[in-house]
Amino acid sequence: MRPLEIAGTVIEPGNVYRLELPMVRLYTDTTMGVPVYVRRGKKDGPIIFVSAAIHGDELNGIEIINRLINSKAVQKLKGTLIAVPMVNVYGVLNQSRYLPDRRDLNRSFPGSKKGSLAGRMAYAFLNEIAAKADYGIDFHTGAIHRSNLPQIRANLDDPETLELAQAFGMPVLLNANLRDGSLRQCASERDTKILLYEAGEALRFDEFAIRAGLDGTINVLRHLGMLPKGRKRKKEIEQFIARQSGWIRASESGMVMHHKQLGDFVETGDVLALIQDPFGALLDTIIASNAGIIIGKQNIPLVQEGEAMYHIAYFKAPDEVVENLEALQDDLLPEGNMDYD
Repeated sequence: MRPLEIAGTVIEPGNVYRLELPMVRLYTDTTMGVPVYVRRGKKDGPIIFVSAAIHGDELNGIEIINRLINSKAVQKLKGTLIAVPMVNVYGVLNQSRYLPDRRDLNRSFPGSKKGSLAGRMAYAFLNEIAAKADYGIDFHTGAIHRSNLPQIRANLDDPETLELAQAFGMPVLLNANLRDGSLRQCASERDTKILLYEAGEALRFDEFAIRAGLDGTINVLRHLGMLPKGRKRKKEIEQFIARQSGWIRASESGMVMHHKQLGDFVETGDVLALIQDPFGALLDTIIASNAGIIIGKQNIPLVQEGEAMYHIAYFKAPDEVVENLEALQDDLLPEGNMDYD
């Protein structure tokens, strides 16, 4: 088993650790640190990290990690699991996507040891966590007042990453280009294969999104041989790859009456929403320009001209995607709690 050290602590086989990556103090002289959970199995295997709240208002991933590390399943782990439930601790504290310096942490990688606050955090996380792992799963949600359908975004042109994405078990896979300054880009340059899981809305817990994220993470660990194989689903979930997606934006400012919801299949020409003035007069009708699945949606009934309203992914067989999304929801939201043996 290869040696592993995190935050100055040597990680020994058969042990569980709760560590802290030291970060920049607040101006109140309050000490700040990023919490890190590490479980290293007695038997050798891959190293995987899971991370959440790189944007501080994206909270679903925190609960996914909470349930993961407290599940019975991880007690049988081979290899090493590194779990970081709150990467952007400053953002979580302030219920904000950004850092106190207004920078986006996920556009600040690889960072530097003596750079800005964002750069220092990015440098520490990349070098102490991500670069030491073979694989990673980074949990995200939509922005404030926007929801995302559970989906995997990854470089699906890479065969090994595609296998991981398919193993996760979401019907919607989005082939996403690497963004400059993102964790995914910098980790991939160090040959760490990363999946980005998007689901739910900022500052909200979404039970379906949480269960789907937990289920998918367990699936990946099983695929990598880090956990024993589990029970098969009642119905196998098929995966569908979207290589294109686009936002439909508001043509007017006003009050919105939504006609289509997250996960709906829309045909070209379908009415998505109506925009009205404060007196109820129709200003414009928002129409679907192409057939696809709504994978992201604005939630509040107020819109400014030019604002993104619907994110639509384009598939060859969108009706089959909807069927598999419904099957996944039926499987993950029965009465009672999920239990992973």
